[in-house]
Amino acid sequence: MKTTSINNKPQFLEKALHWANGFSHCAYFQSNGISYPYQGFNEILAVGVKRIFVPNEKDRFEALSVFHQNKWLFGYLGYDLKNDTENLSSSNTDHVQFPEISFFEPEHLLLFKGNEIEIWSEEDVLGQIEKTEFNSSQSKLNAPQASITKAAYLDIIEKLRQHIEEGDCYEINFCQEFHGEIENINPVQLYLALNQLSPSPFSCFQKHDEHYILSASPERFIKKESDKIISQPIKGTRPRGKSTTEDEALKKELRSDEKELAENMMIVDLVRNDLARSSKIGSVKVEEIFGIYSFQQVHQMISTIVSEKREDVSAFEVIKNAFPMGSMTGAPKVKVMQLIEQYESTKRGAFSGAAGYISPNGDFDFNVLIRSLFLNSASKTYSFQAGSAITYDSIPEKEYDECMVKAKAIISLIQQSV
Repeated sequence: MKTTSINNKPQFLEKALHWANGFSHCAYFQSNGISYPYQGFNEILAVGVKRIFVPNEKDRFEALSVFHQNKWLFGYLGYDLKNDTENLSSSNTDHVQFPEISFFEPEHLLLFKGNEIEIWSEEDVLGQIEKTEFNSSQSKLNAPQASITKAAYLDIIEKLRQHIEEGDCYEINFCQEFHGEIENINPVQLYLALNQLSPSPFSCFQKHDEHYILSASPERFIKKESDKIISQPIKGTRPRGKSTTEDEALKKELRSDEKELAENMMIVDLVRNDLARSSKIGSVKVEEIFGIYSFQQVHQMISTIVSEKREDVSAFEVIKNAFPMGSMTGAPKVKVMQLIEQYESTKRGAFSGAAGYISPNGDFDFNVLIRSLFLNSASKTYSFQAGSAITYDSIPEKEYDECMVKAKAIISLIQQSV
């Protein structure tokens, strides 16, 4: 292990990411210095492959637990791992063909603490980064196509409201996909541009062979620190205002919106149940409910639920018992996942799964893969999705507008690249 300090961090980081992109696998995480309960992601760059996870098809959470071997692991869990936890299937159209799970143990690890870096590698990583020359060519992505029309979207929301009225579910997160073709791709430049447009506490850049994740997620799925488990679902969104006065008015409106409060409360209850499956009796607590947090693109309502892990439960069982996250499914979970498969026209893939890292001692931190762009450099296709929670009180037009607010940064990024 070597510790060093760097002077021009943005320049170093750009070079380091281009160097990392020269390997088959890499992952970078950062919080952008955004204040967040229990902090955002640690700043870490993991590069190259010592070992790669080859999952079995039965229980990939259990297989990942065996693969861990008290080493650093980096990667993502795709939404369709739900099929490992419940008797479910997925057969919708898939535009970017991401594996359902991908993790690796890195060859080189850079742990950032401000301008200091701890480097874990058997090679001269700094020398390699310094020598890295990169192409600053711009990406060119063709305009996104919606997978369903606005009229079809509005019609489905009415059908989902009917399911709620009939008692099939209380709340369902319905998502729509946008996809397109890539003419030219510079993934690192694209990620840096997205991070500038929409800095977030759970930002990440991942490469798994030809598959890239560029994430500006504001939401934590689950974190484990020693025996403490933390989950922070988001439910409730408003756009940023054009002035401080308008911003304050929008925040107040969000904090007093009956529908948004009901949505948030339902998901808090669901997360409490999910965490209870892994926790000591009586340890599940709601530390904050209906907290309002502002990001560059949106205001969000976030709640924080914590608990203490039971000794007989492994770190990987904690993840499995809460997956997929309630904020991206709804309640009751199994029924809404069946409805999601029925009404959404495309596969979610990595979207609404979780990206993160697992440390040697079994601590971990995972985001919710929202506000994220997914690229396949081999098929030259890209995809991103946006959704909202549907309740009986939902107004279809407003739900559509909420999706557009959430997709705004990525749409803007693509327009800049044209």
